[in-house]
Amino acid sequence: MRILYYDWDEFNGEDCRDAMRRLGHQVDVVKLDLKGYDVTPFMEASLKTFLDKKENGRRYYDLMFSFDYYPNFSEVCNKYSVPYISWVFDCPHYTLDSSTTNNSNNRIFVFDKMLHEYMREKGINTINYSPLGVNEKRLSDLCNKIDAENNGQIIYKHDVCFLGSLYDNEYNFYDQVRYLPPDLKEYIDIVIKMQEKVFGQDLFTDEKVITDAHIDNLLKYISFEKDPKDQMDYRRVIRDILRKKVTVNERRNILTQMGRYFNTVLYTMPGSKPIDNVQNLGQAEYLEQMPRVFRSSKVNLNITLRSILSGVPLRVLDIMAAGGFVITDYHKEITEYFEDGKDLVIAYTPEDMIEKTAYYLEHDKERMDIAQKGREKVYEKFSYMKLLSGILG
Repeated sequence: MRILYYDWDEFNGEDCRDAMRRLGHQVDVVKLDLKGYDVTPFMEASLKTFLDKKENGRRYYDLMFSFDYYPNFSEVCNKYSVPYISWVFDCPHYTLDSSTTNNSNNRIFVFDKMLHEYMREKGINTINYSPLGVNEKRLSDLCNKIDAENNGQIIYKHDVCFLGSLYDNEYNFYDQVRYLPPDLKEYIDIVIKMQEKVFGQDLFTDEKVITDAHIDNLLKYISFEKDPKDQMDYRRVIRDILRKKVTVNERRNILTQMGRYFNTVLYTMPGSKPIDNVQNLGQAEYLEQMPRVFRSSKVNLNITLRSILSGVPLRVLDIMAAGGFVITDYHKEITEYFEDGKDLVIAYTPEDMIEKTAYYLEHDKERMDIAQKGREKVYEKFSYMKLLSGILG
C-alpha cells in the first residue's frame, strides 16, 4: 500500500511511520505550511500534485493519513476521490465538529469510546474506535540499551514522577473568565471540588449535577469566535473548560501531597508555577529521554486530563511500554484492557493514589513484577503494528 503521510512534527509520527514501513507499506511524507483548516489555493495545489499522480493509469497513492483530523485534507481528498484516514490522539479535538466529518472518503479513529458514542449519536458515520499505540520495537531496543548500560540492573533516579502539563497557563480558560454571577460561580466551584474527589465519573455530563440550564447560563458570560462552517457543540466546549479546571486543581493538589511524603519530581512545560517540595526538571524529549524517565522512576503517576472520559491515555501506554510502573486514576477502558494489581495499579480517589504510592515504594518486587507484566501486555495489545493493521484496512 502507498500512503501519503502528513507530517506536522507530531511527537509520535516517526514511530507510526516506522511501523507502517515494517508492515510493508510505502510511506511518503508531505509537509505543508497550513493557515488554519480552510482549503487554500496553495494547499490544494500542493496536495493535487500527490493525489492526482497516477502510475499505469491507476491512482498512485492508496490513501492519505494524518494524526488528528484536518477538515481541509478531507475536503481535498474527497474532491480527488482519495481515502483519508485520521487517527485522533488529542481530546478534546474540536475539528471533529466540522461539517466535513461525514465526507464519504473519511475514516476517522478516536481512542475514547464515550467520544465515539457521542459522535455516532450526532450522526457521524465515519467515526471508528481504536486505542492509541506504541512502537514496541523502538522501545524494546531502547530498554535493552538501557539495561546494557546499567549491567542488567534498573537504576532508579526518582521515587515518584509525574510527566505532563499542569495547564496552569493560558490554557486554563476557566480562570480567565472575568465575571460570573456569584451564585452561579459558587455552584460551579462546588461541583469542581466534588469532581476532584471522584475518579472515573464525569459530573459535568450528569444532568442531576450540571444541567443544560447551568451551561446555557455560563454561555451568557463566556463568548467564542464562531466559525459558520463548524457544527461545534459549545455546551460541550463549556464542559471541557470546566474539566480542564478540575485537571489543573487535582494535578497540583495531588503533587503537593506527593511532595509532602515522597521524593517527587515533575517533568512539564516551561512557565509552570512551582509546587512545594516537588522538583521541576523541565520538559522531557519524547523518543529517548521520556522512556528513560519512566524506566528510572519507581512510581509514575497518571492523572488523566478530564476531557478524556473513558479512553486509555497515551501516557499510561508510554509508561508501561518503557518498562515503568504506573499508578493511574480509574478510567473505564483501563479496566477493560488491564488487570489492577497485575499489569498496573488503579487508584479510585486522590487519597487512594497517595496510599498506594506509599505501599509500592516499600514493595520493590511486587512493583517490578507489575511493571514487567504491564510492558508485555502493552507490546501484545497496543503495538502500532497490531493496531495499524486494522486502521489501514
